Amino acid sequence: MIPRQISYPSNNSFFLLGPRGTGKSQFTRQAFAQAIFFDLLEDELFRTLLANPQQLDGMIPKRHAGWVVIDEIQKIPALLDEIHRLIEKRGMRFVLTGSSTRKLRRSGVNLLAGRAFIKRAYPLTALELGNAFNLKKALQRGLLPRAYLKDDYHEYLNAYVAAYLREEVQQEGFVQNLGSFARFLEAAAFSQAQVVNVSKVAADCSVERKTVANFFQILDDLLLAHFLDVFSLRAKRRLLKSRKFYFFDAGVFKTIRPRGPLDIDSELNGQALETIVLQELTARNEYQALGYKLYFWHTQTHIEVDFILYGERGIKAIEVKSSARLRDDDFHGLSEFKKDYPQAELFMLYGGTSARFQHSVQVLPIADFLQDALRWI
Repeated sequence: MIPRQISYPSNNSFFLLGPRGTGKSQFTRQAFAQAIFFDLLEDELFRTLLANPQQLDGMIPKRHAGWVVIDEIQKIPALLDEIHRLIEKRGMRFVLTGSSTRKLRRSGVNLLAGRAFIKRAYPLTALELGNAFNLKKALQRGLLPRAYLKDDYHEYLNAYVAAYLREEVQQEGFVQNLGSFARFLEAAAFSQAQVVNVSKVAADCSVERKTVANFFQILDDLLLAHFLDVFSLRAKRRLLKSRKFYFFDAGVFKTIRPRGPLDIDSELNGQALETIVLQELTARNEYQALGYKLYFWHTQTHIEVDFILYGERGIKAIEVKSSARLRDDDFHGLSEFKKDYPQAELFMLYGGTSARFQHSVQVLPIADFLQDALRWI
């Protein structure tokens, strides 16, 4: 059993949001073993509470003073009004897990008007895996718990992608044409770790540009994507305005991405490697409450830095290279960023094995950084 680092408030209701398969249900059953559980994927319970959300009150013993966990809260957004009432009238504490924010937003609910914090659950991290972390394995399988820990990862990931198409997108009525969305997913995979060109993706999948923009928003709402904005604070150069796109997990990305005879493994692994670094940075930032905002940097002359972390702890600029050997040109983006932001700390993560300080940059093997990221950020 892998101990999770998922953070949560000790005495306040909260949402725990994350894609399916990240281990939310297993975590809540371990961390809140004495809680009363309601799983909205159970048909009978779902139908009962959908018809009359007020019945929730009668299902919770009057003397119960502990936690109440409701799994997949987005299935019945109307329950939030009753939960709000129970927090106010009975002082109850709820853990509300969900794999989508879209229905909650579309239903106009207020997410309990600030009476519940919002926390995130992510795939496994190198910190959580400890000695069980293997970078090559993570590149191949991704870091969803079932995919990383079980031998049937290939079948699991194929089923995972199909399940999201079938259950989350089709059943919830988010799109009218599932075939168009499936083509969009494949086209979007070619934009992994790149600046998004919505018009190009639309042309590649033969779908209208406006529809593709909505499809990207669906991925965001289903917590299946990360989007990074350009870091533009006190910008001294003209910068791109488009966002950078990532599927949330390297294994999911490689499962969606079509493969052909012209594909280069090093290119795909480079994109997957960036994804794994982003996964670790995002999860560590959430779980340890580091307070960073994550960006990338890209000038209109195409000078780029993969990740910028900005917060009270300072500015960290991180470049990721899969190669085991570094050339002077590999440091160009970091050096240019340093000219504009002299106070920034610079990091080069690469596929080699030795750590050193070069060109005013801390050079680190990628696996070493991932397993000891808190030391550097």
